[in-house]
Amino acid sequence: MNDFDDDRAGATLQPIPWTPLETIADVELWVDNLNRDLHALIRKQAVNSPGVCFVLAEGGEIFLHTNSDGDVLLDVTEEAEWVAPLIAAATQVAAPVGSLWILPGHVLTQLVMGLSPLVGATRLVLQHEYRSKKNKWR
Repeated sequence: MNDFDDDRAGATLQPIPWTPLETIADVELWVDNLNRDLHALIRKQAVNSPGVCFVLAEGGEIFLHTNSDGDVLLDVTEEAEWVAPLIAAATQVAAPVGSLWILPGHVLTQLVMGLSPLVGATRLVLQHEYRSKKNKWR
């Protein structure tokens, strides 16, 4: 996760194969490492909203960003819509009408734990265009 040489706007960085996380401690360590990598990315490049993309082994992607309040924004691609019931069950948040989920920050650990067996790879994202223009995130 430390290859930050791609400076194109909207670019994503190299995918990293996923190792399933088995415990809450594993998830917390992964989140800590992700935060460190994102902060290093912010220092190196002028990016406003970096995040991570979960590439699902069975198809589709989930883009994850957090805001300054710690809320979690997910953008679930059409190919990954099959995972919506799992997201709802893991986070105890009803599925939205569209592809955009706004979740309270305290469910991040449960979300990552629930998604973990389904993820094939992750990659850092410098910028992501959400498909709903009426959803003002920042």
